[in-house]
Amino acid sequence: MLLWIALGIVVLASVAAIAAGPLMSRVEQPKYEVVDASGAIELRTYAPMVIAEVETTGERRPAIEEGFRRIAAYIFGRNASATKIAMTAPVAQQSVGAQQWTVSFIMPAQWSLATLPAPGDSGVRLVPVASRKMIAITFPGTATTELIAAKTRELRDYAAAKGIKVTGEPLLAFYNPPWTLPILRRNEVLFALSE
Repeated sequence: MLLWIALGIVVLASVAAIAAGPLMSRVEQPKYEVVDASGAIELRTYAPMVIAEVETTGERRPAIEEGFRRIAAYIFGRNASATKIAMTAPVAQQSVGAQQWTVSFIMPAQWSLATLPAPGDSGVRLVPVASRKMIAITFPGTATTELIAAKTRELRDYAAAKGIKVTGEPLLAFYNPPWTLPILRRNEVLFALSE
């Protein structure tokens, strides 16, 4: 009998954890308009936003984990006024050199550069981002280095075939907590469009 109760608790906890990933992903996301779409690829115009970003070094996964921790500390109150700021999605990562990365979160739309509290970590920067056009490919699964590389190639090839000029390094966007089932995850690779 005790074994069945323990098994029931494990099953309930597993179901709760599986459901929690998608539920916790229902947070504010960047506002954009889809200009054109073809399957998993979209041409988007993003509204202006403010991001909190930090630079990290090392392999991609440990670098994003470090960046996430530092920016999460900022939004959870490690700032000049100990103010809590709502979580948003995605966590974004972009290469800025060999094993150098920028990790960022968008700030909720109700905040502006003037109203956001100063970060307690001098490495966390608040940066205004102007409206911009981007091309994105969305995909589920565990975002391995190999999968990200394949989706980056697919997006570059699509843009080249359509005569869309992209610029810079790809921006990687991850929308879900790590315990979300891979099939339910939303990942994206994005490129800024050349003007």
